[in-house]
Amino acid sequence: MVAVVLVALAVAVAVVLDRRRPDPPTQARWAVPSQLDRADFTRPETPWLVAVFTSATCDSCAQVMARARPLESPEVALQEVEFTEQRDLHRRYGIDAVPCIVVADPEGVVRATHIGPATATDLWATLAEVRDRRPESR
Repeated sequence: MVAVVLVALAVAVAVVLDRRRPDPPTQARWAVPSQLDRADFTRPETPWLVAVFTSATCDSCAQVMARARPLESPEVALQEVEFTEQRDLHRRYGIDAVPCIVVADPEGVVRATHIGPATATDLWATLAEVRDRRPESR
């Protein structure tokens, strides 16, 4: 009986302490486009677009762009969209954090995104995954 009372008391204390714990800090939510106009980007006739939104003042942007370059192929258009050179595209698509990697299909539907640094493995896996999901790419 004493053990049951002690367990109940411990549970009650745990519940009270849990309720006193502050809420976690708010997490940043970055806007990413869900649709692109392929005419705004290089090689709109290609089946896939990898657009890398960057800034010249961002060290990780240069690293991400270097990792993304090998993705370019006859099937994949790759375009760096640097903020000072193409500010209009950053504004048009609501890009508020860089690096922002957007993978879009021929119709401009965004199939995948990465915000922040991404490894080459992440980029290759993302591209492979979206291509595999699209029935007409088989």
